Amino acid sequence: MGNVFIVLTPLIHGIVKLAGLTPQTIEIEPGTLMNIWVPKEIVTKYDGKIVYVPPTKPAVLLLHSFAMDGIFTWLLQVLALTREYSVYVPDFLFFGGSITDRNERSASFQAEFVAKGLKKLRVENVTLVGLSYGGMVGFKIAQLYPNLVKSMVMSATVTELTESISLDSWSDLLMPSTVEGLKRMFSVGFHKLPWLPDFFYLYILETMFSNRKERNELLDCLVVPDTDVTSDPDYSQAIHMLWGDDDKIFDLDLANTTKIRLGEKATLDWIKDVGHLVSLEKPFTYNKRLKSIIECVNQ
Repeated sequence: MGNVFIVLTPLIHGIVKLAGLTPQTIEIEPGTLMNIWVPKEIVTKYDGKIVYVPPTKPAVLLLHSFAMDGIFTWLLQVLALTREYSVYVPDFLFFGGSITDRNERSASFQAEFVAKGLKKLRVENVTLVGLSYGGMVGFKIAQLYPNLVKSMVMSATVTELTESISLDSWSDLLMPSTVEGLKRMFSVGFHKLPWLPDFFYLYILETMFSNRKERNELLDCLVVPDTDVTSDPDYSQAIHMLWGDDDKIFDLDLANTTKIRLGEKATLDWIKDVGHLVSLEKPFTYNKRLKSIIECVNQ
């Protein structure tokens, strides 16, 4: 039996292309390449070279979770948004086709990587949507490049992953090497895990967990000592927090604490009977809330 993800990948990519996006490889600097899906209308040619034009609609940046790359995380959101917005979906370093020969592994380095890629694409201002790890990187982008980020929609994430809210080993959960480990990851990520045959999990293991050494290093660099935490995070942007009420990693109590720390610019809403991977578990409910937020931001 062929690998289901090898079959599905070109199909999913074809659907995304029909929705108006096209994959591009951007050289951020020598040795560092970004794979990113962009609106096809921004890609032109001049003198035989690819030239990018600014987005023709309000720009939305989708930042993926640690479990999957950009398009697998955000497929249904891409389909819901591309008619009204210029949607950009990058792969973080060591996910998808994004690579670097540099040794940095911090969330700040990922933020720099994304910001430089958007600059090369002539994107000046975005509504940033982040899920889990993508939200942590997104907070760094908003902090380091405030003029780039108009507003944020954050789900299942924190401003910083401190020791006091960390697991003993994030790698054990997020970089499984067995079917049992992968089932555990998904059972933690979802409110209610649907039954899937073991061969399906095995195929996911074979195709979705490359660059293990580098990704484990990303996780190691993500945890911040409690003594180094920014006591009062200050963001110039409005922050819309959209949660699952059964998030087993960052629960609603933590979300509410984060909202209070962020101040009056933050709002918190949640979806019932949904876990950590809120945009994947109830995508249509999530999309309705997301589109309402983005519409208000861009009025």
